[in-house]
Amino acid sequence: MKRELAKLIVGQIFLHACMTGMRLATPLLALQQGYSTMAVGVLLALFSLTQVFMAIPAGRFTDRHGLKPPVRISVAMACLGASLAVVWPVFPILCIGALTTGGATGVTVIALQRHVGRISADANQLKETFSWLAIGPAVSNFIGPFFAGLMIDHAGAMPADADGFRATFVMLSLFPLVSWFWIRNIQEKPIAPQLAEHANLRVWDLLHEPLMRRLLLVNWLLSSCWDVHTFVVPVLGHERGFSASVVGTILGSFAVASALIRVVLPWVARHLQEYRLLTGAMICAGSIFAVYPLFDSALAMGICSVCLGVVLGVVQPMVMSTLHQITPPHRQGEALGLRIMTVNASSVVMPLIFGAAGAVVGVSVVFWVVGSAVASGAPQAWRLRPKLKAPASH
Repeated sequence: MKRELAKLIVGQIFLHACMTGMRLATPLLALQQGYSTMAVGVLLALFSLTQVFMAIPAGRFTDRHGLKPPVRISVAMACLGASLAVVWPVFPILCIGALTTGGATGVTVIALQRHVGRISADANQLKETFSWLAIGPAVSNFIGPFFAGLMIDHAGAMPADADGFRATFVMLSLFPLVSWFWIRNIQEKPIAPQLAEHANLRVWDLLHEPLMRRLLLVNWLLSSCWDVHTFVVPVLGHERGFSASVVGTILGSFAVASALIRVVLPWVARHLQEYRLLTGAMICAGSIFAVYPLFDSALAMGICSVCLGVVLGVVQPMVMSTLHQITPPHRQGEALGLRIMTVNASSVVMPLIFGAAGAVVGVSVVFWVVGSAVASGAPQAWRLRPKLKAPASH
């Protein structure tokens, strides 16, 4: 199983790196072509927008067909989006590239998470495997932008010329093929039978289960912490007169911390149940948000950023493990799609809300309001604990 999990992680890294590389290259090219920051904002939103609408159909498709068919479709989508940008590097095509690579990433995530959940033998193995799988996006968030930036600056006759961007899109179009190379020989698990009574089930029926509602609420609150941190830190840094490199270092320390905690999380998760880690994450995140805006120095903000990265880095694996335990096998892909839909819808909408609120009451208040909301959700996370079975009577 360890070898199979390693192949899945590597496959996820390269397909996700295609999207993260496009997310760096396309806005830079659009700005170079004279498009406004508003247009660039729309372009970036398209990377998440596709996943909002595709997540639930992709989850259902994965429930019916398993791992490889959705991954094959994702590889084709991502290759097409990046390749079109090679031939026609114009803004409408860049938007298509954002839609296709973003959607491909979402479909692949659902397929891989469902497969990993099905090959895990018990709750402890669920926590460990999802902790390892969560390392993939953290690595690809570095690989994609790093190599895309190198190609943009050095592949052409001059830095950031047309040839440099085209070479970048060629490289990114090859990344999904590397993913398929690693995933193509993975052994499929038997697909859960689709019974007649399953035919008329709707995705919203999943919300009738109280544990699912609690889990989605907890996941949404903690995901909002990622969004507000990414949005507010540059604004706070600008107010305090920090340079761009200092702000980038603060945000980068958050990403590094969230990746490193996932390396040790498999060992931590053996000793703590999911609901305990999620409850602790909500309380700690709320506390960090309470003090974050009070610090004026870059060092203090960097320490807060690292602490927040450690806290939020444990969330996704624990959410995934809990979701697989409370969802019937024939609907796990659909449940994963529902989770991804809510997270990406939040990523599209929440920055707009943060921006409007920050302009009216200040960004520090945004930090405090979100922190209070997250901390107040801790009882919901605690209620995700498994119910003890009553002893058998004799």
